[in-house]
This record gives sequence, C-alpha cells and structure tokens, in this order.
Amino acid sequence: MKDWITNVITRELKALRREIESYPSDSDLWEVRPGITNPGGNLALHLAGNLQYCVGNVLGKNGYVRNRNAEFADRDVPRAELLREIDNAIAAVEMGMRSVNEADLAKPFPEAVGGVSSTTGAFLAHFATHLAYHLGQVDYHRRILTGESKTVTAMALTELGGKKA
Repeated sequence: MKDWITNVITRELKALRREIESYPSDSDLWEVRPGITNPGGNLALHLAGNLQYCVGNVLGKNGYVRNRNAEFADRDVPRAELLREIDNAIAAVEMGMRSVNEADLAKPFPEAVGGVSSTTGAFLAHFATHLAYHLGQVDYHRRILTGESKTVTAMALTELGGKKA
C-alpha cells in the first residue's frame, strides 16, 4: 500500500507539472475569471507546499517550513519557480515515504491536520485525493483560459508502476 500511495502522489505531481508547463504564458497562470477563486499558480504553490510539509517534513523530517497563507496570496511567481516547487514536492514525497513502512500506515499521523487526528495511511490517502481534486481544478482553469480541450494525460495508469496485462 505504501508504494501504491507513493506512486499515486508522484504521478499526480508529474501531471501537475505538465499542466503548469501547458499554460501558454506565465501570466495565464495567475489570471482569475468570475467564479474562480484560485488560479493555477496558487493551486500549484498550495499543492507543492502541502506535500513538502506534510510528507517531507512531518514524515521525512526535511525541515520544510510552510507558509500556507503565501500559497494563496502570492501572485506572478514565474513558471520556472512553480516547476521547481513541484519538483521539490516530488523529492519530498519520495524522501518522506522512505521513512514510512507498511506498519506505520496504521499508526497515528504524527501531527493533527486541520484539527483532525487520524492514521498515517488515512492522511496519505487524503493527501492523494486532495492533490487529485486540485489537479482537476488546475486542468479546468487552463482549459477555460485557453479554450483548448488538450489533455496532459493526468490519470495515466502506466505511471502507477504496475504491469501491463
């Protein structure tokens, strides 16, 4: 289960990277339209910060200090910096998950999240679904801005590390 969760989170982060790369310009990452609160750039910062902290720091003790407010307040961060943060999140997940074994999944997560305490496995599943939820928002934000139906193959089953039938 641990490897599956690691692969899903990593796959989704790679898809987020492809989404950010697919925006026509850096400024498009920050455009807000009616009904959209968070542009793609803020969602990328939020997802990268969340995973660097929750998996990289809480589980892996990498020392990452999170500024959640800045994830939503910062604007006009260059695409290159967003991609660097996503790459840092991938590295943090890989490093943090190396410190977890299968038995740890049933143990309490070391820190309450949003005032809630649960098992490490439950929170890792939550982090994966949280990432997928916001990844879909980034995809729709990009499509609304560009008018394109272009996909980045966000749910590529081949990236889960399984065997082809």
